[in-house]
Amino acid sequence: MSIKRLVIVGDGEFAEIAYEYFTHDSNYEVVGFAVEKEYITKDTLYNLPIMEFENIEQKFPPHQYKIFVAITFSQLNNVRTRLYETAKKMGYQFATYISSKAFVWNNASIGENCFIFENNVIQHFVSIGNNVILWSGNHVGHRSSIADNCFISSHVVISGYCSLGKNCFVGVNSTFVDNISIGDYCFIGAGCFLSKNIESGTMYKAPPSARAEISKLSSFKFFKIDEKTREVI
Repeated sequence: MSIKRLVIVGDGEFAEIAYEYFTHDSNYEVVGFAVEKEYITKDTLYNLPIMEFENIEQKFPPHQYKIFVAITFSQLNNVRTRLYETAKKMGYQFATYISSKAFVWNNASIGENCFIFENNVIQHFVSIGNNVILWSGNHVGHRSSIADNCFISSHVVISGYCSLGKNCFVGVNSTFVDNISIGDYCFIGAGCFLSKNIESGTMYKAPPSARAEISKLSSFKFFKIDEKTREVI
């Protein structure tokens, strides 16, 4: 298995996570990081150089290195999208990471600059576009599609025959029933249950009744435990 050389765009938490996963669970060797000039605050990360993104071609020419843009969902994925598109115009090809602990059916398609964390289930004829992030533990049902530049948080259930438009964000523990369509640039908050189509630019959040609330009765009183001694009364 040949080793491929990789530059990660970003130096935040996601960039550090990407470094770990690419290093220990892929055939890529991370050789450096790139950050836009005005946001550079340090020279190195993991003893590797941090270069100005604007001048990255000087040290890491496109014909020798691949890139992964490790930015989360800032500005509804627009920051990651802009850097991805800029690097593409520079002539770079992109790495996609798929965890060895993810389940991906053999006829599913996954685009470039995607990051698929552990315990994702991607079923029969699922289509995932470019520049998509699937955090850990999601289920993407048969023949569903996720368009470019989306960010799917953890433990999301997307049932069969669903479609998500470009640049969507989906919060943790959200559920999509079969055969629904989500427009572009939608923000789906944590814990949402979606059973109908949603137009582009919609923000969706779970009703207050679905949120955890503090009980007037403490756990000490409920379980009859002395608050000071922690012993059962």
